[in-house]
Amino acid sequence: MNLGRILVVGGAGFIGSRLVKRLIDMDLEVRVLDDLSSGSWSGLTGVKDVVDFIYGDIRNRDVVRKATSGIDAVIHLAGKISAKESIDKPMEYHEVNVTGTLNVLDACVTAGVGKFVFSSSASVYGEPSELPIKEDSPLRPLTPYGASKLAAEHYINAYHRVYGLNTVILRVFNVYGCRRYFKGRSDVVSRFLERIGEDKPPIIYGDGFQTRDFIYIDDVVDAFVLALKENCPGETFNIGSGKPVSINELADMILRLSGKEWLKPIHVEPMRGDVRHSYADISKAMEKLKFRPKTPLEDGLTKLLKTFRLIKHSSPSLRRLLTDGEG
Repeated sequence: MNLGRILVVGGAGFIGSRLVKRLIDMDLEVRVLDDLSSGSWSGLTGVKDVVDFIYGDIRNRDVVRKATSGIDAVIHLAGKISAKESIDKPMEYHEVNVTGTLNVLDACVTAGVGKFVFSSSASVYGEPSELPIKEDSPLRPLTPYGASKLAAEHYINAYHRVYGLNTVILRVFNVYGCRRYFKGRSDVVSRFLERIGEDKPPIIYGDGFQTRDFIYIDDVVDAFVLALKENCPGETFNIGSGKPVSINELADMILRLSGKEWLKPIHVEPMRGDVRHSYADISKAMEKLKFRPKTPLEDGLTKLLKTFRLIKHSSPSLRRLLTDGEG
């Protein structure tokens, strides 16, 4: 298929801004649809002049139709992403993550889009019955966020079967990297960095022996590019490192790398909707997408801490560039 014109929905966000820059480097024409509710226009620093930017909400069908017109492939990254927040705002998560995705799917069919790649989440699995988690593991989300992602997946698969839309779903595990912390995110790496940066001990929900699968942002971008290029219609893939890391181990690693081992983590009650263990079997993505995560956790955290130190000692203008731009 022709990959000449790509629409990145949510292209000003954490993953999206990195992906847009990668696509531009591949000499592709890129359009971005984003309402900037969590992303930032300055996140596209360096490519603003060559990106066709449309400001708009995916809940607005007219805006979505306009954005998909003349597009060859769509990468859909937009959505609300906090499992914790979704418990208090389930309807909002449904409207954005489910209805919004349906609007994008419908516009893709109308516009004759050749390929649709969707950013889903490991949260669709809930508490796994076996580890590592495979794509055919039971789907039992524990939060409205996870349920909204799973509902979106069902619509995507239906559009593939009924309308012949060439779809690929990527279930992304715990992504981290530069810009995520500095945008005030609620993920565990961001929370730890914020506390440690203020010489405060990291707060761990529960005993800290729960495990997660952390994958660096650049490896996630690789996965989306591969999903765009490879011919795997109707397929779903886990995207992670394939390696479990306990939250205690994560805290110890960040404290060691930052030279603040004297800070001792504080343990509090477990968070609602939190799974005990989660890490991916990525063998399917390795086989069919030729996906290979390249960044060990310690290397990724080292890069992140280096940027963090630059920001703490930089001017306001450089700080904005590091947090919203190249970061």
